Amino acid sequence: MKYSNATNYALHTMVHIMRLPAGSTIGVQDLAEMQKLSPTYLSKILTKLTKAGLIESTPGVKGGYKLARFQNDVSFLDVINAIEGDTNLFNCSLHHEGCQIEKVMRQAEENMKEELANQLLIDLIKRIDEQHQHDPINKEAN
Repeated sequence: MKYSNATNYALHTMVHIMRLPAGSTIGVQDLAEMQKLSPTYLSKILTKLTKAGLIESTPGVKGGYKLARFQNDVSFLDVINAIEGDTNLFNCSLHHEGCQIEKVMRQAEENMKEELANQLLIDLIKRIDEQHQHDPINKEAN
């Protein structure tokens, strides 16, 4: 099983947006440059994140994107579903009722979805920040 590159970029984009000061916005050009992406490609990802209600767009010269939810309300699964959709990864190709293989695969998918739903992006950000505080190289730079 593999998630698309768009999901990878969406997760990184969300982490960056969540690290902005409250109420701040960032433009698509800046976000694209940070990830070395074309702004057109990233715009498609941002549109999906906006439609999912994870971020919001502010038009204008000082506009850009900002978080649309509380930080504690954004899980890995929210971002993945915004990009990939909420479909099953496995479907039995034999189309017979009561497929035991499909039952096992669906249960595994449910376990994975539950784990991803419980993993909040803000917790990851806190771990990264904590790691940087204890990193001797970063201490010298501050």
